Amino acid sequence: MKNTNEYVISMKLPSLNEVINVNRYNRYAGNNLKQNTQELIYQYIKDMPRYEKPIKIDFHWYEGNKRRDLDNIASAKKFILDAMVKYGKLKDDNRKNVYAFTDNFYYGKEWKVILKIQEVENVL
Repeated sequence: MKNTNEYVISMKLPSLNEVINVNRYNRYAGNNLKQNTQELIYQYIKDMPRYEKPIKIDFHWYEGNKRRDLDNIASAKKFILDAMVKYGKLKDDNRKNVYAFTDNFYYGKEWKVILKIQEVENVL
């Protein structure tokens, strides 16, 4: 494996429950939430190189409190991966390009996610 690149997204990303509630309200509002969130994420990943080989991502989720369930927190990886594809950092977020990912959770005074990305050689 190659070196690990690290990126910090210093914001509270929408949880799955928030996405469901917005989509129930209005599907256009749901699309706006997705597009706006991806644009915000881009500000944190704009210096990321384009990954040509499959990648493994370790997501390190930092929450300001323990109110949100872990599965709701981790669902935000969809916004991150879609933003990487939309802004040309990743060809696609399918299994050929995203080999694996892990989720790690921490609690502190701020909301952020740290991405640790490695290109993977010799994927079977």
